[in-house]
Amino acid sequence: MLRFSRDGMRMMRGFVFGAIVPLLVTSPLIAQVDSIPGVTLGLLYESEFQPALAVQPFLGSLGGESVASQVEAIIARDLRYSDRFEVMDALPGSLVGDGVDYQLWDQLGAVWLVSGSLERADPGFVLVLELHDVVYGEVHEQGRFQVPSPDDEDFRLAVHIASDAVIEWIYNEPGMAASRIAFSLRTTQGNQDLYLIDSDGENFRRLTNYDDLTMSPSWSPDGKRIAFSSRKTTGLPRIFELDLETSGDKMLDAGRDGDHNTPIYSPNGRDVTFSITGGNRSGIFSYDMERGCCLTHLSGGRWDDISPTYSPDGRRLAFNSNRLGTQYPQIYVMSSTGGEADLVSPYLFGQGGYYTSPDWAPVGDHVAFHGRLTDGQRGRFNILVADVADQGRRLRQLTWEGNNEEPSWAPDGRHLVFVGDRDWGTGLMVVDTATGTYRMLRRGIDVRVPDWSPSLGWAGLR
Repeated sequence: MLRFSRDGMRMMRGFVFGAIVPLLVTSPLIAQVDSIPGVTLGLLYESEFQPALAVQPFLGSLGGESVASQVEAIIARDLRYSDRFEVMDALPGSLVGDGVDYQLWDQLGAVWLVSGSLERADPGFVLVLELHDVVYGEVHEQGRFQVPSPDDEDFRLAVHIASDAVIEWIYNEPGMAASRIAFSLRTTQGNQDLYLIDSDGENFRRLTNYDDLTMSPSWSPDGKRIAFSSRKTTGLPRIFELDLETSGDKMLDAGRDGDHNTPIYSPNGRDVTFSITGGNRSGIFSYDMERGCCLTHLSGGRWDDISPTYSPDGRRLAFNSNRLGTQYPQIYVMSSTGGEADLVSPYLFGQGGYYTSPDWAPVGDHVAFHGRLTDGQRGRFNILVADVADQGRRLRQLTWEGNNEEPSWAPDGRHLVFVGDRDWGTGLMVVDTATGTYRMLRRGIDVRVPDWSPSLGWAGLR
């Protein structure tokens, strides 16, 4: 007798009803566009099974009727943006009811079904969310989530938390909906200030109002602070830390000359690592923000080391350097305590290329950066991902048109936000590294150096 696991049965269900709902998303094979000895360039997007997930129209009671459809729409879009499902949400009102007709949903081709109900619980609402396994005709998981009123600035974030719960229930992996992206935006006066946006492109708001050059935001691991570089106090770039709960900031007093830029938090959340260029000693330094002391030199020399980024375990640093003696930067990896550095970008003597702005994935050994394969100012930048485990011999290219810079990983370790320059202008774009799917996050803004937050969860709610 043949026996199938639950996942196997869902796969079979997907193929059986594929004529009704397309369950396989197959991106075209991308051929190699260049040849670098010892490096595999290009990315083969493999066919990925995407089960059909239906979102049943949400119910409301005791005053929750007014927000039920709004919450339903946010969750449906979050699940679509996860790039893990074929989402069925354009459904007739006749499917609304107190129960779930598993046979009907099975006939419609659904593998999973999300249902929800909202009820008033002052000062907000309680969302009861259920995930149904249509194949086996049962409730797979259930959760209750506090949701503030729609006029609360954290209303959408609370709903995003529920969306991420669905991802975790099915895949036992983190989602990315309950997160935000910080970035620097150039004003018409030529200044730069920091702004925030939710993972779905909504809730766009200004974070600082210094009317100066403020840039390179970096989220703390707990999502409650942002480190950045600004000229607002001394007229020279210095590192500051902004407390998102109090809106207060403080300057990191390193006691060193030179320009202080590109801060990053250590995974311990206490140390801030940044670059100093110029002055009496250049390089990458670490500073204990909690104790307000203990500047430690990690790397440097006659060259410029900038843009450090930590591995998830905090044991290694990737960074950008021109230490090869040319003006074209490369990506290196070293121990987070200093020492010898290994080259991971595809440098060849006489064909050095140009690679910068590394960001280490929150899970695994992948470092994203932007670059081009030729020296000089010819050609446009593309988003690349190097596998540190094999010293960058496998290099994946994620973008193929326009100009693409400053990648930053989502907390799910699967999506990247970057600055994309297309015919319509510059804006924020997101790419799914598993399927190659793109989406526009915010169109037509002159944005710099985005940084995707960790999963905020309830920590992001005040």
